[in-house]
Amino acid sequence: MSDHAASRLLRAGRFSCPGQVYLVTTNTRYRVPIFQDLTLGRLLVHELRRAEEQALVTSLAWVIMPDHLHWLFELKSGTLHKLLQQIKARSAIAINRQRLNGEAVWQSGYHDKALRSEDDLLKFARYTINNPVRAGLVRRVADYSLWDAVWI
Repeated sequence: MSDHAASRLLRAGRFSCPGQVYLVTTNTRYRVPIFQDLTLGRLLVHELRRAEEQALVTSLAWVIMPDHLHWLFELKSGTLHKLLQQIKARSAIAINRQRLNGEAVWQSGYHDKALRSEDDLLKFARYTINNPVRAGLVRRVADYSLWDAVWI
């Protein structure tokens, strides 16, 4: 199945709602571990923070893994599609400027989960920021550089 076809399947039934909390995961193209380079990861952090400054989201927790992003946030305005399109486009431009190339950075599409009001936000935040520990990259999340959570 092509990248584009798989992306279309992920969109089926998707609904964006301001005020809704989402957990979004998106991968780099071909799962290339470009965020092993901390400088490139910081460029993505800048775009996550810019989305918050623009009042598009309230970030609750995020972690940038070598080849993907997990982001827990409350959508404040706009749609998931536009938000992820903006984050991916702006970060890809900055990353490619740094790498001096024009290669695709992101895989098309993303996976999202809309959390219900009874879902435990703290449980999802812990899941999000614990990814580097589960992946064996570090022994403690405090030893990993590319994460944040509002509860810390």
